[in-house]
Order: sequence, then structure tokens, then C-alpha cells
Amino acid sequence: MPGRNFLFIPGPTNVPQRVRNAFALEQEDMRAVDFPKFTLPLFEDLKTIFQTRTGRVFIFPSSGTGGWEAAVSNTLSPGDKVLMSHFGHFSWLWVDLCQRHNLDVQALEVDWGEGVPVDKYAEILKADRKKEIKAVFVCQNETATGVTSDVAAVRKALDMANHPALLFVDGVSSVASIDFRMDEWGVDLCVSGSQKGFMLPTGLGIVCVSQKALEARKGAKLPRTYFSFDDMMTANDNGFFPYTPNTLFLRALRESVNMLLEEGLENVFARHKRMATAVRKAVAAWGLKLVAKSEKWYSDTVSAIYTPDGIDGNEVARHAYKFYDLALSVSLGKIAGKAFRIGHLGDLNELMILTPIAGAEMAMKDKGVKVELGSGVAAAQEYLRSTAKQVRGN
Repeated sequence: MPGRNFLFIPGPTNVPQRVRNAFALEQEDMRAVDFPKFTLPLFEDLKTIFQTRTGRVFIFPSSGTGGWEAAVSNTLSPGDKVLMSHFGHFSWLWVDLCQRHNLDVQALEVDWGEGVPVDKYAEILKADRKKEIKAVFVCQNETATGVTSDVAAVRKALDMANHPALLFVDGVSSVASIDFRMDEWGVDLCVSGSQKGFMLPTGLGIVCVSQKALEARKGAKLPRTYFSFDDMMTANDNGFFPYTPNTLFLRALRESVNMLLEEGLENVFARHKRMATAVRKAVAAWGLKLVAKSEKWYSDTVSAIYTPDGIDGNEVARHAYKFYDLALSVSLGKIAGKAFRIGHLGDLNELMILTPIAGAEMAMKDKGVKVELGSGVAAAQEYLRSTAKQVRGN
């Protein structure tokens, strides 16, 4: 087919030209004497993205799942009690990882369409008078359902209970897209990945670690080699890595971070919220519902949209790909076939976000959804044009 495929899944996301250009380099010596002049400022600027002054950032050649494993294996021991919740495919996978690491997992099952049950967390933490829970886990953004949870509220629950547990956050589809504040929210370990808000291909697990978590590693007894914080720290202190890094990815990450800092984090977050709102305006115009049950759960990086009874949402996504070169995301787990997803994060602007809305309308119409062509596009257009001056000026 002529033209291009349009990618609107919640990761990997579109890679901007500036970042693609940064990959177009010769290989380099990762032990060259001047390599630290490049790496040390990159480590520092990544701290800005996580909004931390005191934390430390590690860059692993892995996916976000590798970042999960690094965070867990460096700070916990077999049999440690941890508090988690699952309300979608990816929050459940984190539970599964912790169970496979022989942690004593208390996993609260939450209705899909809601997020972290802060009130239940607060009750459990308050009742844990012996402070046996070693870690509390929060999936800030569940991409399977388009749900965002309140990390700051979980920190408040920990503080109210005067509880010393480490606070883990899955920020894979939120960091560099949705507001995340490492220091202000008292987060101890945050896991992200290169393929979402950082606008790179999959390949880097990026983990931000508090000083408290770095202290915890000294007593942690889970095995780790490839993901060892100690090995990373020894090498990173001098600007190097304990094994051969993917230098092209690091150069591209440098350009991605430049772009984020040039735009300004507040502007990045506002842009994502505006693009997400445009999608939500379209969904309302279609007469459909989001999987997220209420506004407080709405994600600014991905919208999961229920299809009418009798219409397979995954077939809508497959049809859009086959006939219109549009990559929408299928639904997973408990809602498989009941919805499809539109990813709206990373390198994105007004005309780009109209593409998946228009394509989804055509695919839904083809598959039997009673949707008026142009209705969602018009609703999104009206919202975007009415707010354009607020962000673009006169």
C-alpha cells in the first residue's frame, strides 16, 4: 500500500525525526576517555524528567519489564510482604513478577475501569502495626484500561499510617507524558521505558531510585547480576556502564530528553491532556463509553473504548489496520473483544490526533457500529480549535 501506517497504540509510539536522526551515527567506543562528558549530563537531565534532586537514574538495555525486575530484585528479599493491586493486564503482570520472585504478595483485585484502591491501601497500612509490609506498589497508568491512579494519595496513606514501606511506581506509560513527581510524592522506585513518553523504540528500561531504596539494597537478598544497582553505580559514577551499552539508544535518548526539556514538562503534560480530551470528546459524540469508569480515572496517554454489544472491539482494530493502515490497540484480558484502544502519547499534535479518530469511525462503521461518520472528528476539531489560542497564542 502507498503512504504510511499510522501508529496510535499506547507504545511503542511515534519516533520524531530529531530522535531518528540521533540514531544515524557510527558506533563508538563506550570506554573512550571522553564518553563520561556525554553520559554524566544525561543522567542528571533524566533526574529532571522524573522531578527528583536526590534520586538516581539507571538505564538498562531492556524493556520496562526489565526495569520492574531491577526495582524488585535490588530492594527486596524472598518472603517479603508487599501490597499490590491489579485492575488491568499490566498491573497484573507486575503482580505475577513479584510472585515469581517468591515475595509474599497481597494483591487486591479491583474492577477493571478503576485504579489503585487508596482507601483499602490506607486501611491495610494502618492495620499493619508490626510494619511487616516492605513495599507498596502503584501502577500509575494502566494501559489495558486507560486508567490513571493517584500516586500522591498513596504516599499520603503511607504517611498517615507512619509506615516505612518502600513506594514502587510503574511509570512506563506515564513518565514524560503525565505529571510524575518523584521527590514530592516520596516515590522510592519508579520504572519507565524508552518506547512511550520518551519517544524511542523499545530497548531501554529506565529506573529512578531514591536514597532510601538505595539503602534498602544493602539488605536485599534476591539474586541479581544483569540488573544489579551496585554494578551500575560502580561504573556509572565514572560515566561508564558495567557491560556494553547500546550507545545509539543513549544518543537518541539524549535528543529525546532535549526535546522534552525544550518544551517544558508542564507543557508536555498539558499537551497530553489536551490530546486526550479531544479523544474523549469524540467518544462522547459517538455515543460510546470509556472503560475508565469516571473522570478521576481518565488516562491522558491511552483511551480504552467499549464497543456496543455484539461488536468485537478487537475486530474493529484489526479492520482499521487492514483497510486503513491505522494501528489501533486491541483489548486484553477481562475486556478482550469488548473494547479497542487509542494511544495518544509521545510525539503528537492536533492534526495527528484527528487521524485515529477518523480511522476509528470508518472501521466502526464498517463493522456495524451505528456511528455517524464525522461526528467524533467534528467534536474533537471543535475542542481543539476552541483551545488552540490558549496554547499557541494569537
